[in-house]
Amino acid sequence: MDFIIYPAIDIRGGKCVRLLQGDYNKETVYGDSPVEIAKQWAAQGAEWIHLVDLDGAKAGKPINDEIVLEIARKLDVPVQVGGGLRRMEDVEQYIAGGVSRVILGTAAIQDEPFTEQVLTRYGDKVAIGIDARDGYVATHGWLKTSEVMAEELAKALIAKGAATFIYTDISRDGTLEGPNTEAIVRLARATGKNVIASGGVSREEDLLELARYAKDGVGGAIVGKALYTERVQLPQALKRIGEVV
Repeated sequence: MDFIIYPAIDIRGGKCVRLLQGDYNKETVYGDSPVEIAKQWAAQGAEWIHLVDLDGAKAGKPINDEIVLEIARKLDVPVQVGGGLRRMEDVEQYIAGGVSRVILGTAAIQDEPFTEQVLTRYGDKVAIGIDARDGYVATHGWLKTSEVMAEELAKALIAKGAATFIYTDISRDGTLEGPNTEAIVRLARATGKNVIASGGVSREEDLLELARYAKDGVGGAIVGKALYTERVQLPQALKRIGEVV
C-alpha cells in the first residue's frame, strides 16, 4: 500500500485556520485564501489535499462549500472533504463538483440509513472520519463524546461497505506532540482496511514511523500545523517517504 501525505486545509469564516484540539476558541489563522494555499501544496508535490469545513462541522451542513468546490475545480490533484455532511444532496453536490472523496463523521454514528446509502452509492469515494477521545468516538465537531468505541464503529461500517477510515486522536490534534501510532496501527490491523492517520504529526520522523506500517494498512497521514509552521517541509518529506515505502 502507498503512504500519502495529506496537507490539511481547515476552513473557518472563509479562511485557512488551525484549531488546538478542536477548540473553536483556540484558533490560528494561516491564510486568507484556502484556494491559494491548496495551490501551494499542490505545487510542492501534494498527491491529495484534505479539506475540513469547520463551520459546517459545527452547523451540521456545509457552509464553506463554494470554497471547497473552487479548490476541487482548480486543482489537478484529488481532494477529500469533511464537515457537516449529513444530507445526500450535499454529498451529491461535492461529488458532482469534482471532490474525489467525502468524509462522514457525526453522521456515521447518528444516521445509519444515510451512511449506508452514501456507502452503497459512492463506495470508494467515501471515507469515515473516526475522531476519538480516549478511544471513544467524538461527534459534532468534537463537541460531544459518544459511548461507541472506535474499532467497534469501524467494524460495523465495514459491513456496510466502508473501506477507508481517517482516525484522529483529538488529544494529539494541533499539539505537535506526535501521532498516537499505537492506536492507528491497532485500528488498521483490526479492520484490514485503509486507515489515514490524523493529529499530532510534528516532524518528518513521525511520518516515517507511520509509513513503516503501510503494509498493515496505514495508508497515509494528514498534516496541518507542522506544515504551516514549517516543521515539516513537504517536498523533503515526500522524498524520504518514497525511500521507505
